[in-house]
Amino acid sequence: MQVTGVWVYTLGSVIVVSLVSVVGLALIGMRPERLQRVVFMTVSLAVGAMFGDVFIHLLPRAFAANGGTAATSMLSIGGILMFFLLEKVLLWRHEHVPHYGECIHPVGYVSLVADGLHNFIDGVLIGTSYLVSLPVGLATTTAVVLHEVPQEIGDFGVLMYAGFSRSRALLLNLCSASCAIVGAVITLLLGSHLAGLPSMILPVAAGGFIYVAGSDLVPELQKERNISKSFLQLLGIGAGVALMLLLTVLE
Repeated sequence: MQVTGVWVYTLGSVIVVSLVSVVGLALIGMRPERLQRVVFMTVSLAVGAMFGDVFIHLLPRAFAANGGTAATSMLSIGGILMFFLLEKVLLWRHEHVPHYGECIHPVGYVSLVADGLHNFIDGVLIGTSYLVSLPVGLATTTAVVLHEVPQEIGDFGVLMYAGFSRSRALLLNLCSASCAIVGAVITLLLGSHLAGLPSMILPVAAGGFIYVAGSDLVPELQKERNISKSFLQLLGIGAGVALMLLLTVLE
C-alpha cells in the first residue's frame, strides 16, 4: 500500500475510533435492561475480535517479519507486562469510590489519564498495523472499535459517577479518545524512517490485546452463570474470531 493510502486509512480509522467515545450520547436515555444486553454481546464480540486479531493477524505477521525468533515472543510478553503495569499504576479497572457533594472525585481524572494513554496506544497499534498491510490494519481497527464500545460505556459511567455533567463527560471523553490520533500520527512519522518499527511493535500490540481480553474482558464474561446466556457469549466470541478470519480474504 502506498504511503498516501497508509495515511488516509490510518487517520480515517483513528477518527472513527475517537468518535466511538460519543457512544455515551446514545446511551443517556437507554433503559438499564437494554444497555446491559448491548454491553453483554459487545464484550463477547470484543474478546473474539481481539484474540482473533492476535492469533490470525498480529503474531503470524510478527514472526514472519522477525524470522520466528525468541525476541518476538519476548516482545509479546513485554506487551502483556506493560499493560499489566499500566493497569496497576493508573487504576485502569473500575473503582467504586464514594462521591462527595458537588466536588469532582479524583477517580474521574485518573480515569481520563488512563483512558488517554490507552487510546494513544490504540493509535500506535492501528498505525503500525497499516504500515504492515491493509488487512492487518482493518483487522486491528475492527478489534479496537469492538473493544472501545464497552470501554467507553464504562468510562462515561465513571466520569458521571465522579461528578461531571453529561455534556462535560462526553466532551472530556472525546478529548481523551483523540489521543489515538496523536499516537497514530507519531507512529506513521517514525515508521517512515524506521523500517523495523512495525515488526517490533506488532508483538507488543499482540501482548497488549492478550492482556486486555484475557484479564479484563474474559473475567467479566465469567460472571454470567446462566447456561443459555453463556452459550450466547460463546457465539459472540466465535463471531468476533470469524470476523477476523474473514478479513484474511483481503490479503
